[in-house]
Amino acid sequence: MIKTANFVVSNADPSNCPKPDRAEIAFIGRSNVGKSSLINMLTGQKGLAKTSQKPGKTQLINHFMINDKWYLVDLPGYGFAKVNVKVKHGWENMISTYLTKRENLCGVFVLIDSRLEPQKIDLEFLLWCGTEGVPTALVFTKADKQSKSKTDQNIHKFLKKTEQIFEEAPDYFVTSAEAGTGKEDLTKFLEELVTEYQAG
Repeated sequence: MIKTANFVVSNADPSNCPKPDRAEIAFIGRSNVGKSSLINMLTGQKGLAKTSQKPGKTQLINHFMINDKWYLVDLPGYGFAKVNVKVKHGWENMISTYLTKRENLCGVFVLIDSRLEPQKIDLEFLLWCGTEGVPTALVFTKADKQSKSKTDQNIHKFLKKTEQIFEEAPDYFVTSAEAGTGKEDLTKFLEELVTEYQAG
């Protein structure tokens, strides 16, 4: 269970991130996928991660200390944000450096909008993660925004596509920040990753 969550630091340079002395779990997704809302729902703190109607609000690597034990990291979204090419290129370098070089990173949750058919940009990002050996799990967001059958249908299609990338479909969670759906399962999984890391 997440009892405390405190903002630690924002960084544009992965080498300035906090000392890699404890488990770290990152959240990433396409711009406007509902990442900040999900982090706020998981931590039970409405204003912890800044939410915005405008895509591309998160432009830095944001570290939060959870239960004084591990770091939750909010990463910039990929795709769609209206920023100039130079800035975008800088973000992409920052994200890829962080994901491939951060030695205490024990899980990356890739957020997918459950209302949409499989998107090429998400599949390409997952393919990159798979190729680079980044440990990923999927979180389908905004499940309260349409019927359960529509959500299930889109998730099924997406998982079929991931089977072409990975030998087996990754772990996945279905969530709604507004309804609190998936909070328990996701929190439990986060705790298992942290425990495994500490035991290792």
